[in-house]
Amino acid sequence: MDVDKSPAPDSGMQPHIVESNPGSPQKSPKDRLIDILDQVEMHVERLRRDALKLEEERDTLLTTLDTLRNSDMMVELNEGEREDVLHYTDIIANRCLTVEVHVKTPRDVTQEDALHQVNRFIDGLIVTLRADPYGTKVRCIAFMNACSSQNQGATDKNFESAILGCTLDDQKRVKKRLQGLLQYIDQLSE
Repeated sequence: MDVDKSPAPDSGMQPHIVESNPGSPQKSPKDRLIDILDQVEMHVERLRRDALKLEEERDTLLTTLDTLRNSDMMVELNEGEREDVLHYTDIIANRCLTVEVHVKTPRDVTQEDALHQVNRFIDGLIVTLRADPYGTKVRCIAFMNACSSQNQGATDKNFESAILGCTLDDQKRVKKRLQGLLQYIDQLSE
């Protein structure tokens, strides 16, 4: 028995169930249903993974546009050229913002609080970035070390305590977000 991913002729793009041996005496109806549910669960997990990739891709595109807006190349343009490029950048960013992908991560109250704490820590990094790029980079690295089981240097214990209270999905996302921020900091210092 399989979950067929090809579109059913009368149901659009919805998968439909195909049982290979519907009258199989070896398995009870409950076991057969559990097998089908296991297959559906695998498809749900693949869907979540694909949606998360799309979410990350969108965020990367928006970060790239922001980096271009603040690049040294913009300084080399005259005012008219800069306005044209910024206008084109805004058009692309607005188009990118029309794509909304959201994968909900189930969290309890403690995990919600931990995620808010982590976001406040990261927001603090962003606020200090322009004034102290070097100090912000050092702190960002300490946050990244707190996200890793293989500490490669100093960690921020307060951040580590907060990140450990988050769901595993949130921990992965935060680590990727910090990696992106670190790359952005490196690009600013070039």
